[in-house]
Amino acid sequence: MLREDVLRKKTDFDAVYNKGKSTGSKYVVIFYFKNGMGLTRTCFLASKKVGNSVMRNRARRLMKESFRQIKDRLPEGYDLIFIARNTIQGRACQEVRKSMEDALKRAKLMS
Repeated sequence: MLREDVLRKKTDFDAVYNKGKSTGSKYVVIFYFKNGMGLTRTCFLASKKVGNSVMRNRARRLMKESFRQIKDRLPEGYDLIFIARNTIQGRACQEVRKSMEDALKRAKLMS
């Protein structure tokens, strides 16, 4: 069974990119859109600019763990796309979490 809290459909991605807003920080760019549902759906992306597959997978793991630590402080009902910047290489989880918190505060999704 598929998890409901993960963005999967192209139409959902298109809605976030076209109708939503974005903000960035040192290591992460966040696209967000109010989805009108009772749950927050997320997606974690790393392009080839980040590096080879090992580096991209590490970047995604860092973002997922950072999000896990802060997700209880976020409001429900948003679609969130987290995109790793190439500056994320070699960073610790605490640095990535701080960067994500800064971006979410700038988007007014976290106080």
